[in-house]
Amino acid sequence: MRIQVVKSKIHRVRVTGADLNYIGSITIDEALMEASNIFEGEKVSIVNINNGERLETYAITGPRNSGEITLNGPAARKVHKDDIIIIIAYGSIDMEEAKNFKPSIVFPNEETNSLQ
Repeated sequence: MRIQVVKSKIHRVRVTGADLNYIGSITIDEALMEASNIFEGEKVSIVNINNGERLETYAITGPRNSGEITLNGPAARKVHKDDIIIIIAYGSIDMEEAKNFKPSIVFPNEETNSLQ
C-alpha cells in the first residue's frame, strides 16, 4: 500500500508579492526550492498563517537568494504581501518506506526569506 507523506516543507516564509495578472503558480526563491527539495512545476499546498486560507498550485523558480515568494494568478486573491505562509509538497511512497522517510524541511528567516 502507498501513502501520502510530507516530502518537502518551507516553514513560515513572508509573501513578497501577489500578482493577480500572472497565469498562475507560486514563484519561490531558487535557493529555498533547492534546500527544500521542491521542483519547478511540482504541485504544492499553501497554508496562509494570517487568514487560514489553504490552496494548491505549482512551483516556479524565482531568482536565487532573492527571497522572492510571489503568489500568482487566482492564488493572489488568497494572500497579501507580508502574509506568512507555509509551502508543502507531498509524495506517495510505500508504507514500509515511510517508516524511515525524512522530509526536507527548511526554516527560513521570516524577515528576509533567506536560509539561516
